[in-house]
Amino acid sequence: MNYIHFDDHLHQQFLPLTYTRPVSELRLGILTLKEKWEHYLKTSISYKTEAYLAPKYTEHVESENLYINSRYLPSEVLLTAIKNLEFGQVLKHKDIVLAYLLKKEESIDLSTFKVVQVDFDVNCIETVTDLFSKNHTAIRSDFKLLTEGRTSQPIPDTVTCFNKEHIFIEEGATLYNGTLNATEGPIYIGKNTEVMENSAIRGPFALCEHSTIKMGAKIYTGTTVGPHSKVGGEVSNSMILGYSNKGHDGFLGNSVIGEWCNLGADTNTSNLKNNYTNVKLWDYQSSRFKDTGLQFCGLIMGDHSKCSINMMFNTGTSVGVSANIFGSGFPRNFIPSFSWGGSQGTMTYKLEKVFEVAELVMQRRGIHLSELDKGILEHVFMFTKIHRRD
Repeated sequence: MNYIHFDDHLHQQFLPLTYTRPVSELRLGILTLKEKWEHYLKTSISYKTEAYLAPKYTEHVESENLYINSRYLPSEVLLTAIKNLEFGQVLKHKDIVLAYLLKKEESIDLSTFKVVQVDFDVNCIETVTDLFSKNHTAIRSDFKLLTEGRTSQPIPDTVTCFNKEHIFIEEGATLYNGTLNATEGPIYIGKNTEVMENSAIRGPFALCEHSTIKMGAKIYTGTTVGPHSKVGGEVSNSMILGYSNKGHDGFLGNSVIGEWCNLGADTNTSNLKNNYTNVKLWDYQSSRFKDTGLQFCGLIMGDHSKCSINMMFNTGTSVGVSANIFGSGFPRNFIPSFSWGGSQGTMTYKLEKVFEVAELVMQRRGIHLSELDKGILEHVFMFTKIHRRD
């Protein structure tokens, strides 16, 4: 059977992160949504996504194809229900299409399909804030998936540990003196990572491959540092998707940072309002601020965005793709994609300069900014023009 992840209309709830990737490429816990399903299915999954993303994130079609909603997390009971689907049937969770089976040449008209309603609990992501608010549980689940039946590399004697049996260290990881506290949840240290001296980490926590925790860092529960990232200072309940740096002191809390981002030294995010009321966050569908239902919510930052030293982000700030933010004071709570400036105002960050910087940043990781990447950024640049003032 051939498996394909499809994005439904709710993919817009994950903007600005899904401007540059399908939903299944979002990370939750240790793994991306796609990687979770591939672990369960023991095979690869392709994508059915937005037309401008499709040249990079391709759809592979065979004679028989099982389409799975990319927002849903795998489980044994869900996997069984999906594999029991027959042609002409559609699996639904309430009114949401969860999965369906198609032959290669068959046209899609799900209204003619017989509905099979799930009668068990399922887990899915619905908004961008789920990427940090559900991260505690997701780390625990992925930790079990990745480590069950395996033996951790030895923990150095210089590292102080609590609840050692819930700490797993992959090959090539380097740890010095510091603290790993897994009493509240597991700690996963990925391949070829480094935890520098005097770091204090409290699980659930995941450090993905080729990433670094800087000296004296304080990392609290529910945090994931994605692959090829560097993190220092104080971080709590945050998701860094990968290839991004927060290398210095400053607080990041209840936040999601995309790929190829950089937070300057002493960047701080507010994650709690002074009056303790729910935080509102920019909603791209309605073009207005919307109540998250959360008391704690910090910064959401799209791919390729950067900020200068001493930057202060207010509670519930959303930064789009390829924004460059600098200057004193708090910038706006919504910073559109391709903005250049700060609290005193912004102008459009020219596309040729965006490409120039992205190329330099990616070269440092040995990755080339491809024509497909440029095409995606160019589409996002045109699509988000409506949000910019100049």
